[in-house]
Amino acid sequence: MIRLAMLTLLLALPALAQQQPRNQVTIMREIDSDRYDPHRTTALAGGEVLTMLSDTLVSIDYDMRTIRPGLAERWEVSPDGLIYTFHLRTDVTFCDGKPFTAEDMAFSINRWIGRTTPRVTSPVAWRAGNVKEVRATGPHTLHYELNEPFSELLSQLTLFFASAVDPASVERLGDNFGVQGFNGTGPYCWGSWTPRNEVVLNRHPTYRWGPPVLQNQGPAHVERVVWRVIPEAASRVAAIQAGQADLTQYIPEAFWDTMRRVPNLTASNQPNYFWDFFFGFKVDRPVVNDIAIRRATHQAVDRVGLVRAVWSGHAEPALNIVNPRTQDYDAQSDAMVPRFDPAAARRTLDEAGWVPGPDGVRVKNGQRASFVTYGINNLTNQRAAEIIQQGLRQVGIEMRIQFYDATVAWGRLATQEFDAFFLSYPYISAGDALSLYWHSRSRPTPNRMNWNDPESDAWLQEARATLDPARRAEVLALLQRRLADQAPWLTLARSQLNVWSTRRVEGARAHGLYGIGLYRGLDLRVR
Repeated sequence: MIRLAMLTLLLALPALAQQQPRNQVTIMREIDSDRYDPHRTTALAGGEVLTMLSDTLVSIDYDMRTIRPGLAERWEVSPDGLIYTFHLRTDVTFCDGKPFTAEDMAFSINRWIGRTTPRVTSPVAWRAGNVKEVRATGPHTLHYELNEPFSELLSQLTLFFASAVDPASVERLGDNFGVQGFNGTGPYCWGSWTPRNEVVLNRHPTYRWGPPVLQNQGPAHVERVVWRVIPEAASRVAAIQAGQADLTQYIPEAFWDTMRRVPNLTASNQPNYFWDFFFGFKVDRPVVNDIAIRRATHQAVDRVGLVRAVWSGHAEPALNIVNPRTQDYDAQSDAMVPRFDPAAARRTLDEAGWVPGPDGVRVKNGQRASFVTYGINNLTNQRAAEIIQQGLRQVGIEMRIQFYDATVAWGRLATQEFDAFFLSYPYISAGDALSLYWHSRSRPTPNRMNWNDPESDAWLQEARATLDPARRAEVLALLQRRLADQAPWLTLARSQLNVWSTRRVEGARAHGLYGIGLYRGLDLRVR
């Protein structure tokens, strides 16, 4: 019914097309960011714009593994892995024309990790490593020293949190930096921001230091980029077909098959896209602290059917805790994850002493097999929860659902009053994903599972510090196997990234770093 309605709508829309300014590209998205300060936001919506406004020391290729130059044209690492010496480009300028120096980069990193005044507290400062000192040792030489090795430091420095910012603009704008203005080194410069409506960016005319992963290193072909917020999915579909917008990655999967039949639209897909949806348990809460309940849940959920129903088949059913295409993925873990088998789920519960009660919900030692699940109230979570709830009920487990609007959901998810939860997240490697969620010091958030295992902590610490890639993969494999055995969460689906564009625009290749579809925007060109 949805697809038929959409096809009717699309066929009727070309007459509504409005001509856009000649060298402007309009990009649609679903929501806005809270601000555009790389050290004070973790929002994907913030990162989308910040990758156009700013640059990082290093960049990452489309394989999500290979590190390439950025603001640093080369670097050396000391044998003990503690000191990184970055040699910065000498031709970089901020949007206001001021030359970029190592002092600016040192300020940016130190601000990120909370060592400037006034102090900024970034929730992802850990991604910079256990920093001893970051300082300029010359006009274009940066000394980056750690207290302990961090094997994935360079990968982390590709993320927008590590962006270069102008110290003078930060001082001048204060709390309004990234709200009323931004002075960066990126291919585009701050134009204006109307919250919950649009961000306007203008071409940085002297920009010539783009990352080598792109065909164009600068300046950008497009004079003006408008990031426009259109909350309704059908309205985004209508706008791109009508020529009122050029690009978006925010088309729900239910519309993809119909969109592919529209002649003036194309889609760029990124196979190395790491954004997973999962269903997690608080492993120390009653009922779900029983591994039999958790493993039976895996056996009761048909992930293939779930993907078909929730993502219209345009996602990958998931097993292991991380994507098979990530660095340091362990294939053996997949074989250990319980498969869909309702009969096996019933046997698992029977053997653990969970017997059917009079209402069909199992009971053990007077405790009903019932738990409460929290999540953000959106269509994906609603559909997934209904399907999982039905599957669990068939094996004798009751799942009660409480979803909240996003404005309050994050606060609810920071409490200890629920037993399970729905979330999704981006990552760039197995080490990145596992470090984020599974160390005991990350409790109560983002380690909402309350996973507290000294051996897991030791493996994560060794993986972080080792200078031997083979040893890092080995210890991360041990953790992946531990999690597969203990079943503290179900990885439900691995989402796919499509960047949709009209034929008016070329060069829209999907990248996917931290979920960001368009990386820098240097290759975009109006035909």
